[in-house]
Amino acid sequence: MRSAIDIIDFSTEEIEELLATALDIIADPDKYADACRRKKLATLFFEPSTRTRLSFEAAMYELGGNVISVSSAASSSASKGESVADTVKVVSNYADIIAMRHPKEGAALVAANNATIPVINAGDGGHCHPTQTMADLLTIRREKGAFEGLTIGLCGDLKFGRTVHSLINAMVRYDNVKFVLISPEELKLPSYVKKDVLQARKIPYVQTTSLEEVMPDLDVLYMTRVQQERFFNEEDYLRLRDTYILDTRKLEAAKKDMIIMHPLPRVNEISVAVDDDPRACYFKQTLNGKYMRMALILKLLKEAGTL
Repeated sequence: MRSAIDIIDFSTEEIEELLATALDIIADPDKYADACRRKKLATLFFEPSTRTRLSFEAAMYELGGNVISVSSAASSSASKGESVADTVKVVSNYADIIAMRHPKEGAALVAANNATIPVINAGDGGHCHPTQTMADLLTIRREKGAFEGLTIGLCGDLKFGRTVHSLINAMVRYDNVKFVLISPEELKLPSYVKKDVLQARKIPYVQTTSLEEVMPDLDVLYMTRVQQERFFNEEDYLRLRDTYILDTRKLEAAKKDMIIMHPLPRVNEISVAVDDDPRACYFKQTLNGKYMRMALILKLLKEAGTL
């Protein structure tokens, strides 16, 4: 049974197919209004979420399907000690496809290995978040026209940021892409990502602690939140959380056609004054996420033979 656990599960051709489907949905939504009629999506969210859960649910409704959901671990049998494996075996009897978020790395793979229906990873701890990456890719394609030749700045929490890890894995497939890794020393990109992904593919990258120094070079600036929930030490979180705050003054040095992205939620890392800048694309990302999740649901249900 085909599931979506990591962005690397999908070939470049499949990513392009998903992008094409999403663009077709945008162009002609009525064509897809009954595509998933009588199909059910189960959203199993054992970790807080607003955008991801609601966009999955909106995606299924706009495809003509229905949704059943668990919105927190406390409201599920997980609070009684039920395993992920047992949960998805049961839910497989009630739905046609599952979208699951879980705080533990690897939980989505366990779910996929035990479910009898497709499972979409909606975020597993600090590991990866493939559908956020799909939203990011559609945003970059719509705003920049192509992926090739871009210099992408990743700023903030590069250590625990699952959206950063997934985006790197997606973008290294395209020609002449460069990365600028902007973070405090404590939140640098994990060495395994640098070694196994960037260095293994000979992808050029630079590391810096200064956003201002590299701002003029960037085509894409991807800001991230320092995630309190990933820290064991409150003092470390408080010390690092406001390391980077993007404001209108810092943007004066940026290219006029640079785009600003953020997987949201933001805390302090982007000033609300930036929202009015035409380069701000983070709210567009949330809409693009719905379209890409629609495309992914269609693809997985078709491959499962239920559409």
